[in-house]
Amino acid sequence: MNWSLAKAKDNLSEVVRRAASDGPQTITVHGERAGILLSPAEFDAMIGPHAKLGFKDLLRAMNFDGVDLERDQTPARDVDL
Repeated sequence: MNWSLAKAKDNLSEVVRRAASDGPQTITVHGERAGILLSPAEFDAMIGPHAKLGFKDLLRAMNFDGVDLERDQTPARDVDL
């Protein structure tokens, strides 16, 4: 359902209830889509399982097969200062 920002502010509990029962609720400003309210379950499904991982765990979960991660050992060039 579409809600104007003013109507969504006046009926916030209804907007939240409908997001949980009927699906995403669109909020508009001057007729243009400005935001979408999702239920927590829809949000969690959208961001996927990796969103709750720490950075180190996220790197471990990534597939680096075929990626060359070897550091270039070439010495830096000489620069006159």
